[in-house]
Amino acid sequence: MIALLVLLGALWGALAGVLVPRAAYRLSVQPDESWRRECPEGHPLGAWVGIARCGHGDTYGPSTLLLAAATAAVCAALAAATGARPELGAWLLLAPFGVLLAVVDFRVHRLPDVLTLPLAAGALVLLGAAALVPGHAGEWTVALYGALALAGAYFVLFLINPSGMGFGDVKLALALGAVLGWYGWGALLLGTFAGFVLAALYGIGLVAARRAGRKTAIPFGPFLVGGAFVGLLLGAYSA
Repeated sequence: MIALLVLLGALWGALAGVLVPRAAYRLSVQPDESWRRECPEGHPLGAWVGIARCGHGDTYGPSTLLLAAATAAVCAALAAATGARPELGAWLLLAPFGVLLAVVDFRVHRLPDVLTLPLAAGALVLLGAAALVPGHAGEWTVALYGALALAGAYFVLFLINPSGMGFGDVKLALALGAVLGWYGWGALLLGTFAGFVLAALYGIGLVAARRAGRKTAIPFGPFLVGGAFVGLLLGAYSA
């Protein structure tokens, strides 16, 4: 059963990952700019999702193959850790959006509200539905409290050091707190700690490679997502 779930999760992730590149390209703009409507060659883009190729055959944006492979790996790992529990459906639906947010933040240091706020609402709705199905391994009320607690903690950090913690990170924390809180406060703390560790290691690596200084700003969102992924895997596996 687990092997089948992993295979199905990987296939779903690959298909969903194919849809990410065009959305990532269109959303990777500065806050004062409108969403992209044309490819780099000036050809109009059609749908919001799909491979990064316009109707004239020009490619653009992040690699479709890379994002499809990454999303497939994430979904396969979630399937392996969660098993045939109802919350797996929530994880598989939310995972591509986490990948998309990570890519956009890496490219332009921005977490768009059009993604973060609906993601938080969607996470709570999906987990609320999972809580109604027998066999789930989490608690919806703790997921709700986790969303509020993590967003509140990040909001305090934002007030203390706005240059280190963006307000987009605060809004992203609503979704991450919900998914981590589903498996309890231990998973929430572990996933949060993992995110800070990943960000610190990335920053140290950049400084060691002389590609950044101590005051160079780095995108925090991808590491928050990565830390939440680690916490979610461990929480699902131990639930």
